[in-house]
Amino acid sequence: MKKKSPSESKTEMTLMMLPSDANPKGNVFGGVILKYVDLVAGIVSKRHARNTNCVTASIDRMTFLKPVYIGNALILSARLNYVHRSSMEVEVTIEAENLDDGTRVRTGTAFVTTVALDKNGKPTEVPQLVLKTADDRKRFKEGYARMQSRLKEAGKI
Repeated sequence: MKKKSPSESKTEMTLMMLPSDANPKGNVFGGVILKYVDLVAGIVSKRHARNTNCVTASIDRMTFLKPVYIGNALILSARLNYVHRSSMEVEVTIEAENLDDGTRVRTGTAFVTTVALDKNGKPTEVPQLVLKTADDRKRFKEGYARMQSRLKEAGKI
């Protein structure tokens, strides 16, 4: 199986936040943001694993740092940090852009673990990562540590 670099699956998605995405005061619902976090992480995983069904196993420590409002552009940037045998950790950075003046604010970060499944619904191997840069190696090491922590919390190690 050919190895792939994180840049081969990197994804950025931009969406306009509408009144149906928010409460009566104009704040976008956290659940709406989480939906798009899950969607963009799925795209990254699918780009990496290709001919598999990629499903979300967990979303770690999603913190909403700043509000997102109706009329903002929601910008989600996602990339692979870590790949194990069938699981992948996708880091999603969330920003809100005020389209009137162009200012951007970071509103959150999420780490999404996805698993590639074969046609029978069983975990299947995915390509390993080629770590080309110091940043790639740093993110991989940090992703490995988070995976170990998740496995420990689940009682699997």
